[in-house]
Amino acid sequence: MSFNDNFDDDSGVISEINMTPLVDVMLVLLIIFMITVPVLTHSIPLELPQVSHQPSQTPPDTVTLAVSADGSVYWNKDQVDRDELARRLQQAAQLTPQPAFQLSGDRAVAYEHVVATLALIQQSGISQLGFLTEPAG
Repeated sequence: MSFNDNFDDDSGVISEINMTPLVDVMLVLLIIFMITVPVLTHSIPLELPQVSHQPSQTPPDTVTLAVSADGSVYWNKDQVDRDELARRLQQAAQLTPQPAFQLSGDRAVAYEHVVATLALIQQSGISQLGFLTEPAG
């Protein structure tokens, strides 16, 4: 706005957009993108694992050994005596892969019966043994 007394002057309001700042901003953005794009496309050398085409091994069976309150031992719900248990444990120890054994004992069983069963398992050479328990409730 002009407060001049001379109204015949051609110095009016300029209604054009100033392109110089817009061009400056665009050039700066272009330079930034030109610098960052090669950095973003930089690849990292990785050694990825190779897929093997060999069939997977089937997991061995699980054998449950239960010691009842009277001291008798059950091999997967079949009652066996100590000699039969020792023979079956020897046969299972020879298998490849060995079956996994799970041992459970009755609450009322005497500790000596469980320890005797553990000793037979250890003497036979069984390598995988787990204990089955019930949560307290």
